[in-house]
Amino acid sequence: MDYQSGQHGGAVEPADTAAPPQRLSRSPEEAALAAQRRFRQALIEAGLLIPTGVDGLYGRSADFEAIADGLNAAIGALGADQQAEVMRFPPAMARQDFEASEYLKSFPQLAGTVHSFCGSDRDHHRLLARLDAGEEWADQQRPTRVVLTPAACYPIYPVMAARGPLPPQGRVVDVLSYCFRHEPSVDPARMQLFRMREYVRLGTAEQVAAFRAQWIERGSALAQQLALPWQLDLANDPFFGRGGKIVADGQREQKLKFELLIPIHDDAPPTACMSFNYHKDHFAEVWPLRTADGARAHTGCVGFGIDRLILALLRHHGFALARWPSPVRELLGLRHV
Repeated sequence: MDYQSGQHGGAVEPADTAAPPQRLSRSPEEAALAAQRRFRQALIEAGLLIPTGVDGLYGRSADFEAIADGLNAAIGALGADQQAEVMRFPPAMARQDFEASEYLKSFPQLAGTVHSFCGSDRDHHRLLARLDAGEEWADQQRPTRVVLTPAACYPIYPVMAARGPLPPQGRVVDVLSYCFRHEPSVDPARMQLFRMREYVRLGTAEQVAAFRAQWIERGSALAQQLALPWQLDLANDPFFGRGGKIVADGQREQKLKFELLIPIHDDAPPTACMSFNYHKDHFAEVWPLRTADGARAHTGCVGFGIDRLILALLRHHGFALARWPSPVRELLGLRHV
């Protein structure tokens, strides 16, 4: 793969020609891991991603951010008719709301909490002594009232519930946030801190179902406009533990989650870059979200993985933005890049 041009070449990459014979029979998992490492290294060498020494935690270049701005503008244009209320939160939320959301019941392996030093002067000296000795010091900190946001939509539900019953037409919220999930990986498409743009629908079951169907069409059309290969598939969230499989099977059986998948690595399954979710009345069980007639409100959302979409564009169109297809550059406002 020629990442600079976005084209597949006929020649074998040098790394493959130098590989020992036994690697020709490597497992699919090993092949996927190798492809992810190659792409990440190419992104770093091109200056598009800036390594920090922690897998899944990167800085971004000016070109990377220009694409992000263009995607957010294009997504905003798609949702211009939604009469959405715009909400922007920092990548953190109140711990009490996080605990109420039941996220820890389903995804404890992904959660990130914020801790801080709350001790005395003596405790501080103990912390510094451990630090100087290269010993573990984190147990000298205590959890704060803040946790890292796991999904962009989570902070809006307690806010909307506090306002009282929804109007008859329900509500739509436009939200964008960095999110955290503890999934350190060499795959650049599996970042620990990443951006998620969402439109969230609150209302009746019928309103949410119509919203999701509409956004599946719009998301598919956006992928087409971006000249990206894609497929839509039924999906489930990565629920934790033995009981998680039962929950995941139920989620698929009820068709609560669909993902728009785009291939990013040659030797790996396609990556979810958009998701279309129906939560039923789950969040109305957690917070008093009610429709105009007092019934439990249903919710759903469409999520756009901004960083994953950028990686998909770089993978298929190359690292030189000036060589991207003209319609894609026009859509993303990259004419002068």
